[in-house]
Amino acid sequence: MQQFLDKELLRKQEFAGVWDNELDDVFADVAAYYERVNIIASLGFLNQWLRSFVSTIDTSPNQKVLDVCAGTNVVGRALLSKEPSLDVQAMDKSAAMQEVGQRLAKEQGFTIKSEIGDVHRLPFPDNHFDIVTLQWASRHLQIVDVFSEINRVLKPGGYFYHCDMLRPKKKFVAELYYTYLSISVPIVAFLFRSGPAALGCREYFIDAIRMFYSSDELSELLATIGYTDISKKDILGGMIGLHKACKAE
Repeated sequence: MQQFLDKELLRKQEFAGVWDNELDDVFADVAAYYERVNIIASLGFLNQWLRSFVSTIDTSPNQKVLDVCAGTNVVGRALLSKEPSLDVQAMDKSAAMQEVGQRLAKEQGFTIKSEIGDVHRLPFPDNHFDIVTLQWASRHLQIVDVFSEINRVLKPGGYFYHCDMLRPKKKFVAELYYTYLSISVPIVAFLFRSGPAALGCREYFIDAIRMFYSSDELSELLATIGYTDISKKDILGGMIGLHKACKAE
């Protein structure tokens, strides 16, 4: 565990100013066009990746689901399309993102509970949820704390499903990845006329991946925290990773 705690300390020292003082403004700035900008930045593959992620999530009627860093409720809405009886709770730090997410859910006829707050300290009881999901956000978090909190609120035998942009293990894949991001992020920001908050964090979004984890490292971290039955799927040479892990019974 110490190697992960040391890395988390380095990440916090490097990015605490952005996490604490800038990201809220960034997501407030981009909330209205967040989904469109991600579709363009992913060259149209975003919805395919969402389907891949949701396909890994095993659901049963009336299960309790927590979507951490829910953003615009993309995952919650997809899960309710798959199983309408789910009891879905969203949590996010950005009120602006959740405002958009709540509107989109209502337009589809879905009810998703919403909680605004810091996901490092989840305001839910122990052993409460059957499923917890987390997509496209871990690189902005202290993930030892968040993954531990998710383990706490999961029921024994419940599953955690994770999807994010990761640091590719192979150096040449990583360099191609960073080069693409360094080109695409400014272009997308220009196309959508992003505000100063989003423009100011362009380099951060690349640096956050450089200092993040590979797919294998993330599996090791989940095991170290105490998850079992861990499986993963890598996309685009590890640029994106899908992980599934069970809370021990």
